[in-house]
Amino acid sequence: MRHRKKYRTLGIDSERRKHLLRNLAVSLIEHERITTTDTRAKELVKFVSKLITMAKNDNLSSRRRALAKLANNKYAVRKLFDNVAPKFAERNGGYARIIKLGFRKGDAAPVSIVEFVE
Repeated sequence: MRHRKKYRTLGIDSERRKHLLRNLAVSLIEHERITTTDTRAKELVKFVSKLITMAKNDNLSSRRRALAKLANNKYAVRKLFDNVAPKFAERNGGYARIIKLGFRKGDAAPVSIVEFVE
């Protein structure tokens, strides 16, 4: 049973999980659409939603906190605050959507597309 579990471990330790989510979030912010497995996509949407909510309040402390979460990737933080967050100024959540694609050919893992809602 998964009672009182806050997140999926993705079968890896916490440091690798943190780095994986950082890299996926940076890729999503840069390309605005990525393909990944279903479980990673579900965790990524939670991670990115918190970042966009933080970016809607554009001040120095929010930028520094986002910079820390995105592994000091200045380009991604700039794009997050200048391009992505203003699109969602009137929206109260649900910034990204998951579109299921099917199964990957090599290992039959369920694959999804994660993209920002326009």
